[in-house]
Amino acid sequence: MWESPQQVLDLPGPQKILKALGSLWLSSSATNDGKAPDTSSTCSGSEVSCRTEYHGQDTCCFNYPGGQMMQTQFWDYDPALGPDDSWTIHGLWPDHCNGGFDQFCDRKRQYSNISLILVDSGRGDLLEYMSEYWKDNRGDDANLWQHEWNKHGTCVSTLEPHCYEDYIPQQDVVDYFDRTVEVFKGVPSYALLAEAGILPSHTETYKRADIEETLSNAHGATVVPRCRNGALNEIWYFFNVAGSLQTGKFIPAQPDGQHSNCPATHIKYPPKRSQHEPTKTTTHGSEPTAPGTPFSGKGNLIVATLNQQRGCIIGYGTWYAAGSCAVFRVTKMSDDIFSLRSRKGFCGVEDDKLTCGPHVQTPSAFTAKDGKLSYEGNTTFYADKAPKGQVQSSVYATRGEHLLELEISWKPHH
Repeated sequence: MWESPQQVLDLPGPQKILKALGSLWLSSSATNDGKAPDTSSTCSGSEVSCRTEYHGQDTCCFNYPGGQMMQTQFWDYDPALGPDDSWTIHGLWPDHCNGGFDQFCDRKRQYSNISLILVDSGRGDLLEYMSEYWKDNRGDDANLWQHEWNKHGTCVSTLEPHCYEDYIPQQDVVDYFDRTVEVFKGVPSYALLAEAGILPSHTETYKRADIEETLSNAHGATVVPRCRNGALNEIWYFFNVAGSLQTGKFIPAQPDGQHSNCPATHIKYPPKRSQHEPTKTTTHGSEPTAPGTPFSGKGNLIVATLNQQRGCIIGYGTWYAAGSCAVFRVTKMSDDIFSLRSRKGFCGVEDDKLTCGPHVQTPSAFTAKDGKLSYEGNTTFYADKAPKGQVQSSVYATRGEHLLELEISWKPHH
């Protein structure tokens, strides 16, 4: 069973002890200059795995023999897992450049307490994200994470402990999951397919060529969709890496021998939950349909602060600077007043904070002013700080003690 951050935060762990002890001698190390432990500083990152033959390179800087990183995603519809508008993570696999692979490469580094390792390293945010987007179809997420690290993570050459200047036990584990999540966010399969009109449906079916073309064009290299019983259920993205897995550049790559098993036509893409089947971008009823009209139909809520665009609002109403923007639907309440809804549910300002989801029973009334979202006549919203990386920021309607000012504009979704 997965343990929540709240359950494990107070438990002692090896990293906290080692970090405390390590800081005593790391601070006096003349070679570290106070920097956090990292991979070898001698890595140039100039050679790309699989594109360059192995000729004795330092495998702390050159991923070998697993030089092709395959990022795999699931569409979990039976049982339905993860958000309705997102695929989930299967793993990140270091395959050989010919399609083969190693597995379970280091028995001494096989762990079963992944959640504790992440929280103890100060990455409760990463664990929280994984608990929503890295799902096991049998309900045992912790077992899937354990399996992915033990089978695949231990086979990444640049993650071996001797590759770190100042290795703290399980730092390699944290780096593996952190980079896997980062790569996953860079290829948002649901959004990529949706932009091409390929949406989950109980009635529509799709051509393999259309799916492959859509994903491959976005990725920059051939992407391999996989099916089960004629239904889309997995996607494989391929990368070569310039440098280490931890800090190197992931470069889209062609598959080395892997192929789709999907039929050429009539591929099913079942919705995760039948009551939430997405619709096409046409609007119905009293909703305005004029293309490009601010706050009409469907669109993204784009955030700007200090006159600079910085991320957007995502499904639960929080401000995010990485990943895909949520699609919001506008419904008119009167001539000038409208409500907002994401796939998570209606949006409202509750306890001064913008929030969306099934807990919002009565949506708040918004207006548009000078092209900006306005609440109770004000187009300025507030936050404590800008989001960074995987960390989200809450958005507030009044200043209070929230000193960062921001504005929210509308980007039509086509």
